[in-house]
Amino acid sequence: MSTGYSENSSLRRVQTIADYQFGWRVGTGMFPEGCTFIFSTTGRIRQILFGGTRLATVRASDGRLTLGFEGAKRLSSVLPAPDYRVVIREDVSEFIKKGKNAFAKHVVAADPKIRAGDDVLVVDTNDRLLACGVAVVSGTEMLAFNYGVAVRVRQGSEKDASGKYQSTPDEGDDEEARHAGRAD
Repeated sequence: MSTGYSENSSLRRVQTIADYQFGWRVGTGMFPEGCTFIFSTTGRIRQILFGGTRLATVRASDGRLTLGFEGAKRLSSVLPAPDYRVVIREDVSEFIKKGKNAFAKHVVAADPKIRAGDDVLVVDTNDRLLACGVAVVSGTEMLAFNYGVAVRVRQGSEKDASGKYQSTPDEGDDEEARHAGRAD
């Protein structure tokens, strides 16, 4: 059995995954003609690139997409607000842009359809994209809780000196460190 796909077949495949994950007709807006692909050693699609920039990665464990910041920008432009958006208070937006995690106490609004594990867009109150990441709790829980991580940010919107978007090192957050030694 061959796992080699034609470029056209690969494009249709990732567009279908995006439609399933984020909503109907999102895939063609996220992944236009001209996308290129990086394949695993077994021939499966791993990364989707456009103009040499990574838009998304296909997660091997479940076949869902993890967004790069450029892919999040494309998703933000084709997906109407408030879909898959977590709105953050203005006073912490600079930290989120640098790739810091978004805490529940900073969430102003969240799409109630968000489930834990979904890739989400982190935006300010004017719907400007600050970061992309994975929801730790549901959209409803983000608003109900006053502590804990709401979104584990994968990439912030600010670029470092190399021109690459900031990614978060997994060094932990202050709030997590304070609660780590606590026996609940």
